[in-house]
Amino acid sequence: MIKTAIIIPLGLLLIACGQNEDGMATAMPPMPMAQQEIAIERTTDFTQVSRGGKLFQANCAECHGAGAEGDPNWRARDAEGFFPAPPLNGTGHAWHHPQKMLHYVIKNGSPGEQGKMPAWGDRLSDQDIDDTIAWFKAKWPQPVYEAWYRMDKKKAGG
Repeated sequence: MIKTAIIIPLGLLLIACGQNEDGMATAMPPMPMAQQEIAIERTTDFTQVSRGGKLFQANCAECHGAGAEGDPNWRARDAEGFFPAPPLNGTGHAWHHPQKMLHYVIKNGSPGEQGKMPAWGDRLSDQDIDDTIAWFKAKWPQPVYEAWYRMDKKKAGG
């Protein structure tokens, strides 16, 4: 009985993890708890995404990569003790953050001693920032987007 109590949770933990191309474990987005849970339908404003793509290429691609793939070593602090630019394409941790936090970090820069991202609020309008976020969210696979959407609504109180 004790072995079962240990093995089942351990097995579930292993199932919840995936691997990236380097063979390192990565957390996978939570999957729907019930089969009858309704899939989230994306509403995409293609004009906004297009504007966001241009803004991303002009302002963000230098650090985050042209495809928002981030620095390959984004999980490890650099020689100065900062984390390099993470992927924003759904393979990193950006989807763990609500819309308001994504906007805040772009506008105000990396929090604390975490990264080197500068504040963009003096160069990008709130609309520019939202357009940029719309572009990289459009790159997220559907399960990642659905996990983010549910989390964002929960954080927003809805």
